[in-house]
Amino acid sequence: MSTPAAPAATPRPRRRPEWAGRNYVLLTAAAVVTNLGTHGALIAAAFAVLESGGDGGDVGLVAAARTLPLVLFLLIGGAIADRLPRHRVMVAANALNCVSQAVFAVLVLSGQAQLWQMMLLTALCGTGQAFFNPAAEGMLMSSVSGEQASRAFALFRMAMNGAGIGGAALGGALIASFGPGWVLAIDAVAFAVAGALRAFLDVGHIREREPGGGLLADLREGWREFVGRPWLWSIVAQFSVVVAVVGATESVYGPLVARDHLGGARPWGIALAAFGVGTIGGALLMMRWKPRRMLLVGTLCVFPLALPASALAVPLSVTGLVTAMFVCGVALEVFGVAWMTALHQEIPEDKLSRVSAYDWFGSTAMLPLSTALAGPAESLFGRSQALWGCAALIVIVTALVLLVPDVRNLTRRTKEVVAAGPPDAPQAPTAGTSPETPAASGAAPASADAEGAAGRLG
Repeated sequence: MSTPAAPAATPRPRRRPEWAGRNYVLLTAAAVVTNLGTHGALIAAAFAVLESGGDGGDVGLVAAARTLPLVLFLLIGGAIADRLPRHRVMVAANALNCVSQAVFAVLVLSGQAQLWQMMLLTALCGTGQAFFNPAAEGMLMSSVSGEQASRAFALFRMAMNGAGIGGAALGGALIASFGPGWVLAIDAVAFAVAGALRAFLDVGHIREREPGGGLLADLREGWREFVGRPWLWSIVAQFSVVVAVVGATESVYGPLVARDHLGGARPWGIALAAFGVGTIGGALLMMRWKPRRMLLVGTLCVFPLALPASALAVPLSVTGLVTAMFVCGVALEVFGVAWMTALHQEIPEDKLSRVSAYDWFGSTAMLPLSTALAGPAESLFGRSQALWGCAALIVIVTALVLLVPDVRNLTRRTKEVVAAGPPDAPQAPTAGTSPETPAASGAAPASADAEGAAGRLG
């Protein structure tokens, strides 16, 4: 008598989506940890300067000391991140940030911090970020594949932005209770934990770089990749203006309008929180919505970034400003996810960090200048006129970008299109490339769609 066949084993349900692999989970967890610490530390650094006897000008000097090396070393950081294993670059940058923040915390807690010391330590932190950002973006994009890439990017940005909001709120409360030194110490610990998580990243799927060429050759190759794609350099040029005027609006004009017309710092804090909530809403939207013309939709969503400057120029009531900031946050996140998906789809994996570095550099290079000129512009034209000028610049440069055919015509490639391959391209991606990444530079069609530059405002 035959024995009945054993029932087939029931497959164990997956605890996470197929697109959320090990690297993606580690990168997301590490980003949450660092954003919780860093957003509080940015506030703590300003209060540390003030508590040491500094004034608003000294706060600006410390902020500039962080921004300047970030701009200066971005391109070198991108070239190195495409040459060395990216996770090692990220861990080394986290270690530098951990040490600099720990020393900063000790000086503040001891009451011995001097202005030059705080500038030097924040400059070291900015240098670490210059090497970290291109490596992190390249690592994230190489860690997801398939048609769910945009959903993965949306969830990553939502977690990162949510941690930033929580970090700022928690940091403010801890500064009020214990002082800025302890918040800086917590940031140092956060960098240590995040670096430990990133040390476990697996880079086995990334092809080894062929020998030959030096750092300058790598930079030239990245530049050719950058300027050879009109959709890429035109949007980066657009955001060099957008980031500059939004930075001047939020760091200079917003607090002044809040002080003079809205009742002080509290309404401005509520408005900034509304922007953060908007970014989370935009990320939730992009987890479900996959627009076919990614760059067209993303660029149209840049127009609402003029709303906060317009609301401050009137000025609108607190309710109106909060609404404008919320809409701005949603729109920015739609653009951010679309932009990261475009880079992931169109840029060869071995050039991702260099292209990301040119993206970050072009998008942030004018930011120190714009914040420095915000005060003189207010004196020359008046605050309201300066704000209307900021809003007008965003509208003008965004309209100009829509004249670029590649921006309007870029389409998301589906699985079927990727399998077939673009004209004159290999029929399948080579080992080490994701299904949506061209196997070689130039294989992507011209009409293809970044904290990439997605992160530059978010």
